[in-house]
Amino acid sequence: MSTAVVGAANARLEEADAEGRTLREESQDENRSRDENRSQDENAGQEENNAEKGGEGPPQPVGFWDHRLKHVRHEAFGKWLLTTVVLMCFILGVLSIYWAVFYHAEKNLSSLVVYIVDFDGQVAPFENTDHAPVVGPALVKLGQQLVASPNPTLGWGSMPPSAFNNDPLQVRKAVFNWDAWAAVIINPNATAMLYSAVQTGNASYGPMGACQIVFSDSRDDTNYYDFILPILTQYQTQATEMVGEMWTRMVLQNASDPTVLRNIQRVPQALSPAIGFSTFNLRPFYPYTAIPSVSIGLIYLIILSFFSFSFYLPIHMKYLKPEGHPPLKFWQLILWRWTATMVAYFFLSLAYSLISLAFGINFSGGNPVTSETQATQISYLNPDAYGRGIFMVYWMLNYWGMIALGLACENVAMIVGQPWTGLWLIFWVITNVSTAFYDIDIEPRFYYWGYAWPLHNVVEGSRQILFGLHSRIGLNFGILVAWGAVSTVLFPFACYWMRFKNNHGLHEYWA
Repeated sequence: MSTAVVGAANARLEEADAEGRTLREESQDENRSRDENRSQDENAGQEENNAEKGGEGPPQPVGFWDHRLKHVRHEAFGKWLLTTVVLMCFILGVLSIYWAVFYHAEKNLSSLVVYIVDFDGQVAPFENTDHAPVVGPALVKLGQQLVASPNPTLGWGSMPPSAFNNDPLQVRKAVFNWDAWAAVIINPNATAMLYSAVQTGNASYGPMGACQIVFSDSRDDTNYYDFILPILTQYQTQATEMVGEMWTRMVLQNASDPTVLRNIQRVPQALSPAIGFSTFNLRPFYPYTAIPSVSIGLIYLIILSFFSFSFYLPIHMKYLKPEGHPPLKFWQLILWRWTATMVAYFFLSLAYSLISLAFGINFSGGNPVTSETQATQISYLNPDAYGRGIFMVYWMLNYWGMIALGLACENVAMIVGQPWTGLWLIFWVITNVSTAFYDIDIEPRFYYWGYAWPLHNVVEGSRQILFGLHSRIGLNFGILVAWGAVSTVLFPFACYWMRFKNNHGLHEYWA
């Protein structure tokens, strides 16, 4: 019996031990689960703290509308809006300078002066003929009608022959000297030759000998072909019709005379067209490869001057970085920078000038026509204003042009910094192009400051050098040198200002 009791007791003890072990294992599992959950919560919190506080762990990307980006969104939107408004104002303000160039073009066409000089029957030996002049008075009257017309037209001006010493060649010289953009010359024998052709039956009569049109399209080819030539052509057409109608009526009044009828049959050109115009282009725009040299190509002179700053600045800054050597005194760095910039412009302008030489522009002389009153021959290419020294003069003009354009860019780049230098480049290009590629005479008076702008003088000087035009080369060089001198005076101040900004962490842009 005791054995049975002992066995039952042992059995109960084993059951109790088994239940205890089960309870202990369950308790351990619960503890492990709580520890794992606590560890995961701590890790998640740590990651969130790292993301918020910039801890050691890499921040995890979040969505655009995450609450932690709220202040960033507000700041970015405000600066985006400000930048957009500033750029819009810049576009409206600066680009309007270019758009407004021809705003009053129709009104200002009258500033393009065209002389009408009537020598018909007023110069010996044609002043005492039996017939009153017909051609000259008709052409003068037509010019007066055009001026009185409400339609836009050129500045037609009737000038007496005495203003030119009764010499038609002096009228050509006045056009060459830029006293007028063009001239209509009625030759002294215009009417006399018409009467002679009808009375004698002179079959050799040429209507083109009655009048002359004199101009120089290389003075400003855009101005001439866009504004002057269309109206001048219209004038010639109307003049031919007016004189032809009037002259035919006068001749037909005597048509009953058999001799007159026979002569008309022999010289039909004496009735139709009766008169014509011989054209004399004193300085033709040729060769056409010169177009970039006096227009669009000069934009790259500005761009090269502008971007040279970015290329050379890192080289200059090596003198200030104490990497195995002491830094250079700052005033000596300024002197070095200015000298290096001048020498760089010297060679860069040479490369620019060599392009014109490489593409066939005449820099070696040889054009036989040097007279101011004779038209040059395009078979010899462009005239040679300075003989064999023309390339050197052309190079020096581009050199001083690069100094005037480039040093201003250097100063502005140091003063305003990025990204404003890009807007400066746009402003600098637009203001120079607006007053250099288009004639200021037909622009609003607002643009008169363009006469002092660098590119205007580079273009004017280049045309004079390449086409042998009326020379104002001294004025052109003087203005460019003045720009270089003023920019040189401002150069040290711009350098010190840039150093001040760098030392004090100043930024011109709000982003």
